[in-house]
This record gives sequence, C-alpha cells and structure tokens, in this order.
Amino acid sequence: MTTRREFLRQSAAGLLGVGAVAQFGCRTNQTAQVVKPGDKQVVGSHAAGSEVYDTLINEAVTALLARHSQGIQPAAFTQGVSQTGPLRICFVGVENKTSEEIGDFRDQIFEQIDGQLQRSQVYQTVSRRYVQAGLTQCRLRPEELFIPQNMQTFSQVMQQMQQPFDFLLFCTLTSGTTRSNKDYQRSYLMTLEMINIHNGQDDKEQREIVKKYNVSAMAKVKSWF
Repeated sequence: MTTRREFLRQSAAGLLGVGAVAQFGCRTNQTAQVVKPGDKQVVGSHAAGSEVYDTLINEAVTALLARHSQGIQPAAFTQGVSQTGPLRICFVGVENKTSEEIGDFRDQIFEQIDGQLQRSQVYQTVSRRYVQAGLTQCRLRPEELFIPQNMQTFSQVMQQMQQPFDFLLFCTLTSGTTRSNKDYQRSYLMTLEMINIHNGQDDKEQREIVKKYNVSAMAKVKSWF
C-alpha cells in the first residue's frame, strides 16, 4: 500500500513538473521596433489598418485641396462665402459604416485630415474642441445639422464662440465584401463631403482601396515561403 501511494505521489509531482515546464516553455516575450519612414508597414490580416487609412486620407485630401486651390469647384459652391481668406470649415467627425470596428483609428483619421487641411492654407478648420462643445451645448448629433433650425442654432452658438464657418465637412467610411469560399476581398471607400451652409451646395471627393484576405489552405502554404 505504501509503495502504491508513493508511486501515485511521484507521478502527480511529475505531471505538475511537466505542466510547469510546458507553461514557461510556451510563454512568449513581446518585442517591438520603431517603423521608420520608408520601412514596410504591418498589413492587417483581418481588418483594415494604417496601410489602408493613411493611403485613403492622403489621396482624398490631396485631390480636394488640388481642386479647390485651383478654383475648380461645382457651380455656385462658394456662393455667399467671403473669399478674402482661407475657407472656414467645421469638420464634424468621422462616420464608420464599414463592416469593421475602427477603434482608435477614428480619432487618428480625424486628426490626420484636420491637420492636412489646416496646413494647406487653402482651408482654415474650426478647432475640434469648439465643434464638440458647440454640438454638446445644442444637444445635437452631426447628422441632425441638416435640419435648418438645428443648423441655425449651431451656427449662432459657434459665432458666439467666435468660431464662424461657411462649410461643414463630413468623412464617411464604407466597405463592400466579395467572398470566394473562405477567401474574400473588401473594398474600402472614403468619402469627404463638404457642404456650403449658405446655399446647401455640396462637393465630394472619394477614394477607394481593395484589399484581399486569404484564409484558404493554399494561401497558408504560400505564407510559409
């Protein structure tokens, strides 16, 4: 009986030892490195990342700036707007209508667009802090600004803050997915829509990126090489 009890005790101790070794042996250490300009960036394997959003922002904003800096605008787009200085824009936010959660990319997309517009000297953007304060004071969501009474109220509040503007700017992200068995591709579309609050005229700039996601057995084999 003693021998059997001792055997079971030693066996249990051995199994615990193996488990501990396995636990510490499988534990991985996280590492990191700074991505320098020109270095290859990580491409998201399950969703869009900076490789998609950075490109969309740069292309859409650059095209919008080029058109307006050269005076190529829709008819009557700037009617009622003073042209003595940069166009005053109220950028109200980034709307995500894709099938993915964009998480902290929402704020980054906003800041990147706002920064590029501000540096262009073609536009002068209202500070995001004023915009948020104005919407909060009026108890309005961005999409509710299309109701004339709401727009009038919001404009008056912004003028009281000494932050008048002539245009609203919306950024919208949408996506479309095409599947082939387990593999699929997703098109990401960014739309910048600028609206003249004096006459309702709008101007749009759109850019699209198509990204393939491979999850088939063959794709996994190819990724090994």
